[in-house]
Order: sequence, then C-alpha cells, then structure tokens
Amino acid sequence: METSQRYSRQKVRIVKVFCLPLAVLLVGALILSAQTDLTGFWVLRVPVGSPTYFELKQSGETITGSFAHTGRPISGTLKGGTLRLVATFTRQKETGQTVYEGVVEGGVIALSVRSSGPRKPVKGTLERTTREVVFPSRLPLPELRDVPDNGLVRTPPMGWNSYHTRPINDATIRAMADAMASTGMSKVGYTYINLDAGWSGRRDEKGNIRGNVNFPDMKALADYVHSKGLKIGIYSSPGSDACSGSYGYEEQDAKTYAAWEMDYLKYDWLCANRIYGVWVGREPFERRYKSTKEEYQGVYQKMGEALFRTGRPIVFSICQYGLGEVWKWGANVGGNLWRTTDDINDSWESMEANGFSQLEIGQYAQPGHWNDPDMLEIGNGGMTADEYRTHMSLWSLLAAPLLASNDLRSITEETKGILMNTEVIAIDQDPDAKPVRRITQEGKTEVLVRPLRGNDEENSVAVGFFNRGDQPAEVGVRWDSLGLGTVTNNGLGQKSFKARDLWKHQPVPVTGDRYTTTVSVHGVVLLKVSAVTRWPR
Repeated sequence: METSQRYSRQKVRIVKVFCLPLAVLLVGALILSAQTDLTGFWVLRVPVGSPTYFELKQSGETITGSFAHTGRPISGTLKGGTLRLVATFTRQKETGQTVYEGVVEGGVIALSVRSSGPRKPVKGTLERTTREVVFPSRLPLPELRDVPDNGLVRTPPMGWNSYHTRPINDATIRAMADAMASTGMSKVGYTYINLDAGWSGRRDEKGNIRGNVNFPDMKALADYVHSKGLKIGIYSSPGSDACSGSYGYEEQDAKTYAAWEMDYLKYDWLCANRIYGVWVGREPFERRYKSTKEEYQGVYQKMGEALFRTGRPIVFSICQYGLGEVWKWGANVGGNLWRTTDDINDSWESMEANGFSQLEIGQYAQPGHWNDPDMLEIGNGGMTADEYRTHMSLWSLLAAPLLASNDLRSITEETKGILMNTEVIAIDQDPDAKPVRRITQEGKTEVLVRPLRGNDEENSVAVGFFNRGDQPAEVGVRWDSLGLGTVTNNGLGQKSFKARDLWKHQPVPVTGDRYTTTVSVHGVVLLKVSAVTRWPR
C-alpha cells in the first residue's frame, strides 16, 4: 500500500513537471495572441521606394484589410507568430501576387516582400501608425486666382519617363540620359529625362525632402543630365508625406527642386483624394473620392504658385486623370500639361481608348498648355508595330506630349524608326497647335485632319486614315474635304495639291477627286497634304 502511494505521488510530480511548461507555453501563446492583434493602420517601409500603408482587421488567425490609399484588398493569416499577407495585382493584362511574410516580434515586424515576375524579394519593416498620419487633417486652400504663364513648352514636351523602368536608381537614370544622346533621340527633339515614383526617401529633421538610398545626390544627378544637353524632371503628389507627397510642404519642396535645378515636375493627384474628397464608390482608385472643381483647382494652384515663386523655369505637369474637367482650368493654375485620361498601359485597348477620347477637347490645347493622354508605350512589347505607328500618329495629330517609356538602352531599330520619325514629330510640334478633327467615320474606320502652319504659297494639313477594326479595310476621303479648297487655274494663281506618306517617306499621287488606301488591322496611313499656289511673276 505504501509503495503504491509513493508511486502515485511520484506520478503526480511527473505530470506536474511535464504540464507546467506546457501551461506556461499555452498562457504565453494566449498573451502573445492578445498582444499581436494587428487591427489598425500600419506602414511598410522598404529601403527603396515609397512607404506602403495598410488598414488591417484581425479576427482570430484571419487578417483582412486593404491598402489604405487605394482601397485594394489584402488578406492573410497570423499563425504561430508568423504573419503572411497576400495581395493580387494586374499589370499589363497579367495577374500576379505580392506576398508579405515575417515574424511578429514586438511593435516592429520584419517582412520579406515577394512579387510575381522577375523582381527580387526585398526586406522591409512593418510598423504601427495612426489614421492621422495616413490621412492628415485638411489644410485650407488658397483663394482662386490665375498663376502667371511661365512661358515654357510652347510646343508639346518630348522626353522619357521612368515609369516602366526597374530598377530605378541613379545609375539607371544616367544610363538613360546617355542613351537618349547616343541614339540621336535628343537631336530630333526628345529633351526631358523624367523620374516617376520611387526616388524619394524620408524627410530630414527640418522637413526637407530627400532622395532614398538609390538617389544619394539629386543635384549631382541633375548636373549629369544637364551635361548631356538634356533636362531632368521629378515626381511628387499633392497627397500627404505618407504618399511621398508635398502636402503641407509645397513651398519647401518647390524651393528644393529649384535648388536641385530640376526642369519639370509631374504632380500626381494620387492619395490627395482621401484628404479632399468624398467617397463615391469603388471606381478606379483615383476616382473613388470626388472633389469639387474648385478643390482640384486650389490644390494645384498651391504648387503652381510655389514653383513660379522659385524663379526657376520648371514645367508643371498636372497628373490628375481628367477629373473636374482639368482642361478647362489647368492653364489657370500654371499647368503646362494635364492628364486627361486614366493611366495608359501597353495594350491596343488602352491606347485606343485614351487617344481617340481626346477628339472632343482638342480646342483646349494651346502653345504652352497641352492635353496629355499619358506616355508613349512604343517599344514596350505589348502591341504590334502597326499599333505602335497608330499610337505615334494619333498622339502627334493630337499635339500630345511625346514621352517615351521604353528602355532606351536596348532600343530596337524598329522602335527607333517609330519614335524618331521626324516627319511625324513635325506634326506634333507644329507651332500653330490647331486642333485635329474627325471628318469621316464609317464602322471601325475614320479619317482625322489637323491644319498645319502655312504661308502665302503653301497651306498644309496632316491626314490620318485609321482602321480600328480586326480586318484590313479600305479608307478614303475626298481631296476637297480637307479644307484646302480645290485645284484652280484662274489667271490670278494656279493651285495644285501634293501629298506625302509620312511612314513610307514617299510622295503619294494626287489624282481624281478622291484618295483611297488599304489600312492594316489597327493600322494607320498618315499623309501630309499641301495646296501649293503659284502666283504669276
């Protein structure tokens, strides 16, 4: 009996010894779980690029939420102290995922960020933040008034934009400047080397904006680009500093850009909609919050005035997606060009939609102030050569900015032939900036005409024959519908027509009363037609 009791007591001790650590672990896990409720706002900081803000909600092991400024959903789990978040994205018609994964330890979470595609994983830290940081209190807007014209870009600006380029760093930008010079693009009018998002870092203790680790000396970079005979542009937003924006720092940032000797500012509406706007629904993210025309105008006027006061000639590019009919007031806030569409992508459907939508607002473009249907996708690989020629022809007829976005370091001869066609560029750069108009439309074909600068002896128009259909098509027009009058020989002067194909670089016979041509699928035939008058001597 005594032996049995001793055995029972020993068994109890063994059970206690074994169960005590397990109990501690279970209690610890419960405490950890309670302490790691991720509900709230978080900021992900990476060595290169803008911070990313999340609004998360936790229910047990399940995490749901969204990117705070875009509303794009994100979801994941918190299991055993390991956080895993997954976001789906669509880029150039392809769907992929970005995975954020790391171990929760205290208030800072070290994350590895992996995206589908060729990009390498990057390391970052996830830290708690507040709604006030993500969406700061609204500052008062200025009384509306006209900003003086800065006298710049009297023809549409031409250059290159870094939007599609990875990696984005100082060396890459210098290489693009080298390529723009060595390929001869600078000789045909391409001037600006423009940084898009991804260059800025955290502000210093005085609030001065700085480059991130990949852009250690912005002034030195500007000096290098200038040494190539080119100009340089930079990117910001009227959104908060949470979006690498200039909200509340307009004057300070404008002075910094001037000190760096920047020549161009792309100012992207981005997350400013969450400061000024009212929620209207889950539209494309820049349209989910609606502001009044006066609010849009006041926001851009603040930066327009700040740039003007620096005394440095800086092109002001308003990237505002056509909200509030920006073409009606963009020039008033100092804008030299303004986005009139959503972002373009490297597809026929996107390019076609952006380009042909501009025909109704052409009258608002004028020397120094341009409608901008977004950058050129030529050479990025998503369209055929015929579609890229349509892209270049349409943008030139629209007098749109010509900002390439392909990798200039590996540009092909075919792409050079499209981007550097000087006869087509001359249409875009015509100094009179007269609007293009549609004169015929039949099914999927149409003819666009734009008057060009003339003189006493020769008046000219650019004529684009477009086939937006999926089969080759015949497209034609009467010569006398082009606005050049008719052939005459009345003793006072003899008028005749001549025409030139700007892609084939050869004359086109002018016979009969009509011109008809076969246009390839999604293709274009672009002519310059002139009425030449010879006066008696």
